[in-house]
Amino acid sequence: MAVTIHPTSIVERGAELADGVEIGPFCTVSSRARLGENVRLVSHVSVAGSTFIGDRTAIYPFASLGHPPQDTKYKGEDTKLIIGTDNLIRESVVLHLGTVQGRGQTVIGNKCMLMNATHVGHDGLVGNGVIYSTHAVSGGGATIEDSVIIGGNSAVHQLGRIGMGAFIGGCAAVLGDVIPYGMVDGQGNLNGLNIVGLKRRGATRETIHTLRGVYKTLFHGEGYFEDRLEQTAEQLGHIPEVARIVDFIRAGEKRPLCTPRVG
Repeated sequence: MAVTIHPTSIVERGAELADGVEIGPFCTVSSRARLGENVRLVSHVSVAGSTFIGDRTAIYPFASLGHPPQDTKYKGEDTKLIIGTDNLIRESVVLHLGTVQGRGQTVIGNKCMLMNATHVGHDGLVGNGVIYSTHAVSGGGATIEDSVIIGGNSAVHQLGRIGMGAFIGGCAAVLGDVIPYGMVDGQGNLNGLNIVGLKRRGATRETIHTLRGVYKTLFHGEGYFEDRLEQTAEQLGHIPEVARIVDFIRAGEKRPLCTPRVG
């Protein structure tokens, strides 16, 4: 398929455009950019720096991709922005390059939906099938695992981790790491499990019942949390969903664990 470029757009020499790329009016594309097959820039899209955009990704007006990170330590190093396949990037989304102090690249997975005016900070790592609702943001170095939904106007703290299948309520300030399948309320507190999401992904009734028990043991049980975590691992660690929660908690380094509200 032919590449189409609107006459009002500027594509710098050196940019790589695969078959079927469509660049609408008033776009700019960097000489170091690479656009995969059937990528579509609707109009007024700015693609800067070493940015790779995967096949069949659609990008809407006033999105800003691959510009320098909002980090005072950045001195113009050739870092990257990598966007996977089949993504929907809506109006005014901002995705920056990585930093050499961080991962060196900002990464967006496949089949994500970034609604209007959302932002993924430098060195962010976003998994597959993630949804950022309108005005949702994640700070530098944050990790958002597969199938997470972040509600509108919510903010994930820099270096924070959101576990697979978690749901973040609207207007939440998420200061700690959220366990896989966790549900966070609008005040940023852990508030149960994302049961709807588990069911959509085909979790059995038995698995959901087990996870509810694990949640109760970990966050409302007696004794020390570390002891409850080890007990859970020993008794139920053979169940993949439980093992994922245990491993996620054990891997925590940068941020505290998001927990239920006390009182």
